[in-house]
Amino acid sequence: MVKLESLKKSNQFKKALKERKIHTDFFSIFAAKNFIKPKQKDNLLISFVMKKKIGNAVKRNKIRRKLKAIIQKLLKKRGAINKDYTYIVFGKSNAFAQKQDVLLPLMEKSFSKLKK
Repeated sequence: MVKLESLKKSNQFKKALKERKIHTDFFSIFAAKNFIKPKQKDNLLISFVMKKKIGNAVKRNKIRRKLKAIIQKLLKKRGAINKDYTYIVFGKSNAFAQKQDVLLPLMEKSFSKLKK
């Protein structure tokens, strides 16, 4: 099973934010070629970020959990997410009210655009 590994240092975030990006109404994804090695070969370097403007901690955590669950589903599909990249996913407040069934195809389409 693929584990999600988070970025730790601010310079890692800065480097990833300068590369490719895709924005939707529910989230923004930033991707950069892996510049650090994951702890294990299978791990995916991905961080989930929420702004404090979105709402209280309960709302932010629910959005984060929803986006993480979608990523886990996409990892089960072969080739949906490229593990050679480091990703940062910014959640937006619209994602709170939206169901996972609607967000899943959007996320899949966004990751396929990042591959090109």
